[in-house]
Amino acid sequence: MASIAAAKEELGKNREKAIASSVPGLCLAAALKHGKGDALNHKMGSEWLNISADAFVDRVRNVALGLAEFGVKPGDRIALVSENRPEWSIADLAILSLGAINVPIYTTQAVDQIRYILTDSGARAIFVSNRKLFKHAQKALEGLDFLERLIFFEGQGVEQIERSTTLESLEKSGQERARHKPAAFDAYLKAIRPDDLATIIYTSGTTGEPKGVMLTHANFVSNVLAVSGGLPISATDVALSVLPLSHIFERTGFYIFCYNGVSVYYTASFDQVGENLREVRPTVMTAVPRLFEKVYHRIVKKGLSQKGWKRRVFVKSLEVGQRYAETKDKGGRVWPVLSLQQKMANHLVFSKWREGVGGRLRYFVSGGAPLSPVLSYAFLAAGIPILQGYGATETCIVSANRPENNQVGSVGLPFAGIEVAIAEDGEILLRGPNVMRGYYGHPEETAAVLSNEWFATGDVGHLDKGGRLYITDRKKDLFKLSNGKYVAPQQIESLLKQSEFVSQVVVVGAGRKQPAALIVPEWEAVRQALSASGEEYPTGRNELASFAPAIKLVQSDVALLTRELADYERIRRIWLLPQEFSIDGGELTPTLKVKRRVIDQKFGNIIDELYS
Repeated sequence: MASIAAAKEELGKNREKAIASSVPGLCLAAALKHGKGDALNHKMGSEWLNISADAFVDRVRNVALGLAEFGVKPGDRIALVSENRPEWSIADLAILSLGAINVPIYTTQAVDQIRYILTDSGARAIFVSNRKLFKHAQKALEGLDFLERLIFFEGQGVEQIERSTTLESLEKSGQERARHKPAAFDAYLKAIRPDDLATIIYTSGTTGEPKGVMLTHANFVSNVLAVSGGLPISATDVALSVLPLSHIFERTGFYIFCYNGVSVYYTASFDQVGENLREVRPTVMTAVPRLFEKVYHRIVKKGLSQKGWKRRVFVKSLEVGQRYAETKDKGGRVWPVLSLQQKMANHLVFSKWREGVGGRLRYFVSGGAPLSPVLSYAFLAAGIPILQGYGATETCIVSANRPENNQVGSVGLPFAGIEVAIAEDGEILLRGPNVMRGYYGHPEETAAVLSNEWFATGDVGHLDKGGRLYITDRKKDLFKLSNGKYVAPQQIESLLKQSEFVSQVVVVGAGRKQPAALIVPEWEAVRQALSASGEEYPTGRNELASFAPAIKLVQSDVALLTRELADYERIRRIWLLPQEFSIDGGELTPTLKVKRRVIDQKFGNIIDELYS
């Protein structure tokens, strides 16, 4: 480990100069420099277990050398399918330390897509978290002769699985090699060049087969430095890792946290986020709008369930907070009466919100989908700023609002070194060291989006006078009504998700006179509202979805939320669906993006009936 220790010393003398040409060189040197006892953390039973920086680096080295013993060489593709846990990051950096290429796979990926990714990338080996996940992917692995080894994080019950070994066995093998060849790991790290491939990430693909995005070590390292220079992140911070590490946003975020010495705590499942927030008490965190929508609806539901003056205080506090936050955001004058009302709301209501997310959160960074202004203002009023950001698998993290310059509705300023331009048709173009090399094995598709170093994102938006970026929608998602007007469905959907009665929504209406909405309700909220009004209602979802008072209840909220839109954008017709859109059902990608073509085909009869 002499080379890592030397890198640590050099990093202390001249941080920028000491940045290795590789992701592991960057992360491991920084981890040792900060030397935290809780560098990585995971929960086992009711107890949080810590992995120190020294142990983290040792494990990365041992796994890397264990892979080398198995025969992994620079340029080999190694797949990785696992839920969030320290072993994900350890295996990731070990793969990269050899100059090999990590091919991450979502745990929710369909079996046929797992097989496609393994075949297209030609992966030599795959890391699998446990036997349960193996059962999900088993059919995808059958008959793949090029896949030489399955490496399980959890070794229980895998002895009989063909070609299998365990992470523990791999680490022991690597530890033995380190003992006999102490300079071996150093040699692998030194051989990595900035332009070497670090990963092939297969886009979730709302249409057609996924494409493998090729990102180099230089892409990641440049992005880590740019974001670290733009956001206040330090070694005193604590982060809760919630989003899948197979997603570019969370993975790049981990590298950023590692570089800055942030203690990272891994959430095992989305269902445990609320509990983990209160236990870990993070100071920074990356998330997606779906998390904020669920938290907001839960808070509103609890507040409205109170009786008498407590309910009135809650409702009034929400109203005051919205006015206060919006006034400040738009540069208006906060009159003394509003300021006093906000102080009271903060004391009586919003202080409890902050405790609900641990009480120490400095800011969230949100990405992946638009966040409605109402949610943004609600959290701002509560003293929990959500900094919207923007990026793509092909570009890592492009922009984000800053705590001192947070404009609701925008995705903030681009980070240093990243150029943004707007094409004549409104498409966002990007150029910088963060932009991918191209799509693996698809030169035609690469040429279609990369021209003179500019990447065509497929997103539509604009820049304001201050250089802030605003996203309107996906270019391919915009649809034209029969009157020739264009509708941006994502913006309308983000409005509708503010309703306590809306769980999921897809706006439809291409070629029609007016847009309509397919809505999966928050069933419990609908039932409670019907009960409160004295309405007797059917218990089954299928019957409730077609129950006129339930439809009227949701329709009223939808009309209220879209009242400020242009007349041609307002939602006047809705259809309640009894079952959620899902990955297994084919309506969502593994990153929870809507497959609009699938929706149009699958619910074509319903859409026709909406307009009949």
